[in-house]
Amino acid sequence: MKKNIIKKLFIKLSKVLGYEIIDQSDFSSPTLNKELNEDLSIINEKSIVLPLGEVKISKKVNSVLVILRTNTDIEIWDQNKKRLFEEPKIEYSLRALNSLIKSINFSKSKYPNIKFKTIIVDDKSKEKNLNKIKTLINGSDLDISIIHLNHDKYKTIIKQQKSDQTFSNLASLLKSFELGKEHGEDLIFFIEDDYLHVEPMMEEMIASYERITSQVNKDIFMCPADYPYLYMNNEKTNILIGNKRHWRTINQTLCTFMTSKSLLDKYWENFYNTCLDRNDPFEKYLNEIYTNEFCISPLKSLSLHLTNVNSSYGLSPFIDYKKIWEEN
Repeated sequence: MKKNIIKKLFIKLSKVLGYEIIDQSDFSSPTLNKELNEDLSIINEKSIVLPLGEVKISKKVNSVLVILRTNTDIEIWDQNKKRLFEEPKIEYSLRALNSLIKSINFSKSKYPNIKFKTIIVDDKSKEKNLNKIKTLINGSDLDISIIHLNHDKYKTIIKQQKSDQTFSNLASLLKSFELGKEHGEDLIFFIEDDYLHVEPMMEEMIASYERITSQVNKDIFMCPADYPYLYMNNEKTNILIGNKRHWRTINQTLCTFMTSKSLLDKYWENFYNTCLDRNDPFEKYLNEIYTNEFCISPLKSLSLHLTNVNSSYGLSPFIDYKKIWEEN
């Protein structure tokens, strides 16, 4: 009885002092009232990963602005190749949106105090395809709006391109960056409509962002996909511990990534220059940022880029492609 009393007093004292107790004898944390295989972290407060202990959260996430670019008619920009499963483009756009909605809802259930807003930048989708997108949105109960891309606005800004597809891609990308600069408050997630996301994607991105930025004491860039090209040059990398998986530092991304409003403002010239012409590589000015800032991608992937099966910028390794396709 004395032992139980002392133990209860010790638990209460630990809570008051802000410490957590791990009881390895019964695989639990009495201060958190959780088993050790549960999520021990508390968003905006602390990140706990066994056996590494606790990270106090200094970079707290309050809101996420998601900007999704859609074009439901062009199969693959400037290519004649087919995507995995060889379905019409609208199928990929709808499944991408559906997986994003599921992931946001999953994150909202875990983090009800974080504000989510999604803006879709649509590039001339046919009305029947837009109606399908609107049906998904109306059934989601999320804050999602659609903006229709105005090509004329960018004809004097973007250099003349060899194809209308390239111009459209650059224009929609610039519009999405402008929306991030205008409406972003905290985190901004730029996404393309050929990515399928696992349900915990958004939760892992947010919680890992808090943990890692609190450790390095600076904002970062995050890519949700583990691309094949990252394994082709045998480049050195650093491995970091996120919320529920490892992350690696990278020096290249495509145009689907998350970052902070402050980094968007800081490197606005790089973002803007990315869209003025087709560069080689396309993301040249974005990649320049990563010589000064942390950019990381997950191991294993949280999102699947559904390109041609032979593309080095596409399918992530060790993912059940058919399963995630059918689930969405």
